[in-house]
Amino acid sequence: MRRADRLFDIIQSLRTAARPMTAAALADKLEVTVRTIYRDIAALQASRVPIEGAPGLGYVLRRRFYLPPLMFTADEADAIAIGVRLLRRLRDPKLQSAAESVLAKLAAVVPDPLQPHLVAAPVFVSESSAPPVSGVDLGELRSAIHETRKISIDYADEGGRQTRRTIWPLAMAYYVDVTLIGAW
Repeated sequence: MRRADRLFDIIQSLRTAARPMTAAALADKLEVTVRTIYRDIAALQASRVPIEGAPGLGYVLRRRFYLPPLMFTADEADAIAIGVRLLRRLRDPKLQSAAESVLAKLAAVVPDPLQPHLVAAPVFVSESSAPPVSGVDLGELRSAIHETRKISIDYADEGGRQTRRTIWPLAMAYYVDVTLIGAW
């Protein structure tokens, strides 16, 4: 593992830790020696990364430290590319557009060796056989879930009877050819 990657992984580990992490725990996680962790922590502190702590007690990263995680492994880049392609199957135009936008933004900032994993990934996802969604704005449903607000819907039940209900949407489940909404 390159030192730059290891330094980034130390910051990420400290950022997500619920309590102080010892050098031994970091060393085990990153598969290096404790001495290497001590040197890396000292280098990060010298670079003004707000890491507090001491040998034997553990280290914490002060809150509100921001370092965007723009370095991906090849597997992470493949996961992003496959995820975007899978979103095409969901028939949710707003999510599809958002996913393509995310992919374009990431492709613009990742290092050159990772760009092919995002832009021209040699992974393919089959098209969905489901017809495009009509009569409902899935983006509006997602917004109602995030904002915890009720919405009114009109639908036809299995017998063809038209019904109007006010629902409180709680969650959505995307399947390959069907989107379900859980509501109260």
